[in-house]
Amino acid sequence: MHSHLFDALTADEISAVSKIVREAGIGGERPGFGSVFTDEPDKSLLRAGEPVSRRARALVLDRTSAATYDVLVDLEAERVVSSRQLSDGGAQMLAEEVELAAELAKADPRYVAALAERGITDLGLVQLDPFGAGNRGDIDLAGRRLWCCVSYYRHFPEDNGYAHVVEGLIAIVDTVRREVFAIEDHGVKPMNPTCNNYTPEHNQPMRDDIKPLEITQPEGVGFRLDGPQMTWQKWRFRINMHPLDGLVLSGVEYKDGEEYRSVMHRGSLAEMMVPYGDPDRAHYWRSAFDAGEYGLGRMANSLLLGCDCLGEIVYLDAVMADDDGNPTVIKNAICIHEEDAGILWKHTDWVTGKVDVRRSRKLVVSFIATVGNYHYGFYWNFFQDGHIEVDTKLLGVVQTRSIEPGEIPAHATPVAENLAATYHQHLFSFRLDMEVDGWQNSVYQNDAGGTPVGPANPNGNAITVTRTLIAREQDGDGLTNPQSARSWSVVNPDRKNKWGMPVGYKLLPGWASDTLIAQEPSLMVRRAGFATKNIWVTPYSPDEMHSSGDHPNADRSGAGLPAWTAADRPVENTDVVLWHTVGVTHIPRSEDWPVMPTEVAGFMLVPNNFFDRNPALDVPANEPRHGADDVTCCH
Repeated sequence: MHSHLFDALTADEISAVSKIVREAGIGGERPGFGSVFTDEPDKSLLRAGEPVSRRARALVLDRTSAATYDVLVDLEAERVVSSRQLSDGGAQMLAEEVELAAELAKADPRYVAALAERGITDLGLVQLDPFGAGNRGDIDLAGRRLWCCVSYYRHFPEDNGYAHVVEGLIAIVDTVRREVFAIEDHGVKPMNPTCNNYTPEHNQPMRDDIKPLEITQPEGVGFRLDGPQMTWQKWRFRINMHPLDGLVLSGVEYKDGEEYRSVMHRGSLAEMMVPYGDPDRAHYWRSAFDAGEYGLGRMANSLLLGCDCLGEIVYLDAVMADDDGNPTVIKNAICIHEEDAGILWKHTDWVTGKVDVRRSRKLVVSFIATVGNYHYGFYWNFFQDGHIEVDTKLLGVVQTRSIEPGEIPAHATPVAENLAATYHQHLFSFRLDMEVDGWQNSVYQNDAGGTPVGPANPNGNAITVTRTLIAREQDGDGLTNPQSARSWSVVNPDRKNKWGMPVGYKLLPGWASDTLIAQEPSLMVRRAGFATKNIWVTPYSPDEMHSSGDHPNADRSGAGLPAWTAADRPVENTDVVLWHTVGVTHIPRSEDWPVMPTEVAGFMLVPNNFFDRNPALDVPANEPRHGADDVTCCH
């Protein structure tokens, strides 16, 4: 379906967008480009055969007025289609604003005096982390570009700043007016005097009993890339990077016989929010919309072979717009490789003694983004049996606060002297634009349970499944329920398998299914309404791409999923989008300090009567490596 129209913008297209925007006078003399990305066409127009042009969107900041413009550009006609000034929200943070916020704060005598009161005089060793001001209901954001900056002190340039939080001191900086809006000092608190670093020189001796582990593919990788088009065994899809969403996979299909059958039109992260759970005046407002406020894709790492990725790796670069709308390349932003995935299937016939076993292999497409103290790895895993696993890996350094000697705080865990790690959540919203054997799909909520004892179940052992049609957006409670093994199936009611079952794919939530704990009057509830449910079902709309709207930075309007679904639109036998919230509630442990071991959360998309039988019966057996002659893994 004109796949190229959905692909990421090229460097030339990004240059064209910024040129067209500047020539139109949008954003003043030096417009700031918070994000520039493909304006994906309306699928219904393509299905109807309507002419569709290649278009781009840009969120443009006027660096002199703080106004943000949502601009639509026709790349083929080389013109601005529309430009709308936002009444709520703003463009994502520019890279230059991080340094500017620190520079402005350190030039303010009030800030310098507050540091001096804490014994800090070397400003070069002070680190400032900017948070959006959207949760500060006590501040009028109109006409301003405000960031609430939290301070840390490094004993030396490479020190772990999060070990030495400058508690109680908040610098609120306006990066457009280039002034300090306010200095808030909630009182001097003790600082951790010890250095808590994670680098090798600070953690000697290193283990000496780790032997080499090599992963090789003597004949090379088993997949084929043609531009963004990936083909691996029976899977086919396209790989792109988005400045907000990060990794985007589209046109996902599986080959069944000679036919490629559609599974999903587009899958990506649609927003993520990290709310912190400390009610203290210096903490209650802290949260981060890592996609909508900062741009997750723009913060992608350049991955390193042998460190971030291991084995026979193929990398893809990502092209993004910088603050001034110029294309910039993130080298090795996407990692692609194959992994052994354990046993695919096995059976030992106890009568004949014959054993059949197949090894499983998966294709992994991933990227890692750094957002301040945290890092997030997103891994899309494709398996030979037609199922997909999405893993989100949480890494980095936990957010900290100062505590009094011997204090056990109510909302944080002590991890070092005078230092505690704050309770918080990580709430990821994935947008799954499903097309299961075509675009006319329905969604069912599946709950397993017992049948009441009676004539139909005289011995009390019966298991039944209640399948509830999500006919309208407000149907169902949208929450996971492990007691009923709750899942959601996306089916094509007009396509049946050989046994008369409607073909489908089932979403199996993982163990990390937490929802937002914050309550009103916290503005987090309004701004991250998507996180109050695990599942939302909406009819496809090209204008509904991000769970909290396209510009949640400083937006308090309640945009996104709750606003859209209030209309209770029909979602039966139509083009549906499944939105899944993966929620992690992080109550830090001492073992999470000074750098946390990886935590993994995710979900699965599993074929559910999509095939007539196990689609991996044709996977050949491996040759055993040791201790067997002239046998295979079926003998």
